[in-house]
Amino acid sequence: MRIIVFGATGNTGRRLLAQGIKMGHEMTAFVRNTEKLYDQLGEHSVQHVKVIVDDIMDPVSVGEALSHQDAAIIAAGHAGQGEEFIRIVDNIISQCEFQTSFSGRVWIMGGAGLLDIPYTDLIGNNLPGFPPEYKNHNRNFDRLQQTQLDWSIMCPGTMSDSIEHPNSVHLHVTTETLPIPIPEMIKEYSEEDIAHHLFSRLQELVVAYDDVAKCMLDHIELGGSFKRKRVGIAYRSNIPVH
Repeated sequence: MRIIVFGATGNTGRRLLAQGIKMGHEMTAFVRNTEKLYDQLGEHSVQHVKVIVDDIMDPVSVGEALSHQDAAIIAAGHAGQGEEFIRIVDNIISQCEFQTSFSGRVWIMGGAGLLDIPYTDLIGNNLPGFPPEYKNHNRNFDRLQQTQLDWSIMCPGTMSDSIEHPNSVHLHVTTETLPIPIPEMIKEYSEEDIAHHLFSRLQELVVAYDDVAKCMLDHIELGGSFKRKRVGIAYRSNIPVH
């Protein structure tokens, strides 16, 4: 497939590029700094990547970059950027809609606070105590829902460089809801207590960048099981709890 990555020099983006190359995809990197990209990928990998150096906020440049791509992954920006983050995502999504030669398959990055909390009608981002900038993910999610695109939004917790696990642990992926077990009694909690419960379990949501990238690339085809869904990801043990 022909896949373009926006934010290709970031922690997630560079792993998407590297893994996409190994999987045999035709990868395009949309960046503002080629030197950083070359340092990260190395001379061999760079030969297998089309590089576009341009302004991510320029609609024409983004639209041209999307031309004839099979999928776009938006790994640019972060919630702490506020309105700039919203504008980056909106510009790319808008061009995905307008570009007639683009397939319509899009992945964007969200966060675990965007996922439904089982047994409630709540999401973490709307709970007291959650950083207010996380609601920028809510706005991007709302923007996606207004489109006819074949989108998915990856919603990990904290991401880390690498994580060593025993063989009994596997990657657990969910759609729409948090990927960790939640007790049914949580429906009796106040919103403050629900927030406290989730904060106490943040370590269970830590996941490696490489596993996030692999999950996205493993579900990059049009019309897949994650079409128009939020995706949660965490590690779970195969050993039953007694």
